[in-house]
Amino acid sequence: MNNKTLSWPAYPRKDGRKGIRNILLIVYTVKCAEFVARKIAASFDCPDVQVTGFDGCTDNQYAVNLLISLIRHPNVGAVLTVGLGCEYVQAKWLSDIAAAEDKPSKSICIQDAGGTGASVREGISWCRGTLEFLSSAQTVPMTFSELVVGAECGGSDYTSGLAGNVVAGRFFDRLVDAGGTAIFEEIVEAIGLKSLLVQRAATPAAAAQLADVYDKMLDYCRSVGQYSISPGNFAGGLSTIEEKSMGAVIKSGSRPIQGVIKVSQKPPGKGLWLLDSTPDPHPVQFGITNPNDSEGLTALTSAGAHIVFLVTGRGSVVGSAVAPCIKITGNSSTFGRMSEDIDFNASEVLDGTCSMAQLTDRLVNVVIETASGKLTKAEKLGHFESWVPYKYQDTGSAGTRRCEGTE
Repeated sequence: MNNKTLSWPAYPRKDGRKGIRNILLIVYTVKCAEFVARKIAASFDCPDVQVTGFDGCTDNQYAVNLLISLIRHPNVGAVLTVGLGCEYVQAKWLSDIAAAEDKPSKSICIQDAGGTGASVREGISWCRGTLEFLSSAQTVPMTFSELVVGAECGGSDYTSGLAGNVVAGRFFDRLVDAGGTAIFEEIVEAIGLKSLLVQRAATPAAAAQLADVYDKMLDYCRSVGQYSISPGNFAGGLSTIEEKSMGAVIKSGSRPIQGVIKVSQKPPGKGLWLLDSTPDPHPVQFGITNPNDSEGLTALTSAGAHIVFLVTGRGSVVGSAVAPCIKITGNSSTFGRMSEDIDFNASEVLDGTCSMAQLTDRLVNVVIETASGKLTKAEKLGHFESWVPYKYQDTGSAGTRRCEGTE
């Protein structure tokens, strides 16, 4: 199969990108509106309707940028925003951003609509008509070189650095060589590997970015007194954060790193990029951030990833809103227990029943099938988790914009 010339139907967007899904995204703007948003979505119970949102009532630019990036994501075809009415991030602001992208949009203010029942009925009615419209949307051909794929790992064990993350890295090499875009994150799992990352920089500017983000990460971990290793990692055969880091970074593959991007920032070019999700230094913080697999997948999606990998040694069940999640394990026991949740078994390379090249070919085919419309295990089960936290990052370098009306 020639992956460079193979194409599949995709959805064209105003900004020139193409989507592999045509999702109706329901966005709640405060925790108080989440019930109504999920009640509307539950009336459809299908992967074409998904929910994300922000729990907080206080303004936070990081969260605002994240919501905007998900609204603009190429996999999103229409947007319904739901707010209570008195929160800082207003539903109408976000709906207008979707409309500017030529995506069908509507906002509901629960206070003005008349409460829970009235808001749910209004939302269901609009979604029903919008789904009919989306079902007849035009498509255009999309190729492997136009894909953006993100990767992170969670629940790592000794097989992650031997098989699961390795095949993800080999896939990234294939994608970059074909002209596509690959994004990896978790700089907090690169302890001791600063020189390795800097040596892989594509340019002197990229080398400086990588060195800076590594130093910032190390300062942050020291300040909170915690590194990214857990009892589960120890139980899975990993002894130190340095050992875990060696297995984690290999998911980036071997190609030059073009530079560092922030959460909600699209890569400015093709190739391999590091996504920095560590908070920037700031005199006012919202406490220690709560990193988890759902946050990482949401962050990768915000950077424009069409598909996200979650490499897990001990197992995971989460999926991802907006970007389909392909879960990979290198542990045969984990795959045997959790095959309902995990898409790809990389353990055969450890058993000696296939080569890494053959395994990579299989993963390429799984990605192409997913991009062509085949549902992942998470999509079939209804796992569409997302997490939009409070955080501080310097948005000036990320090229993102404030939500209209917040200045």
